[in-house]
Amino acid sequence: MTSYKDPSFQERAALAQQARLKAVALLRAKPPVDEATLAAQSAARLVREKAEAEARLAKLAAREQAKADKLAQKLARAASAGTTSGAPVLSEAEKKLARDARYVSRKNRQAAK
Repeated sequence: MTSYKDPSFQERAALAQQARLKAVALLRAKPPVDEATLAAQSAARLVREKAEAEARLAKLAAREQAKADKLAQKLARAASAGTTSGAPVLSEAEKKLARDARYVSRKNRQAAK
């Protein structure tokens, strides 16, 4: 049975040198980058990023529209529960909700352009 022998410093240095030479050979064997392929990949990435941005904007617009609809429903309920004279009495919170609904509506119209 053979005994375990620690490799000497020269053996470890030689193995490290061989590993470096192998890594350099692999890098040199790598084919050069094709400009047409690189341009196609870049164009595909830009198209994908644009589609993702549009999807994010559409989702945000839908969320804002849902908020505006919810505020409009609250205002309609508040108006129907108002006075019988025809002029509803709005509290400060209801006035703020109305302002917010107008702001969201304006923001959505600008985003749609």
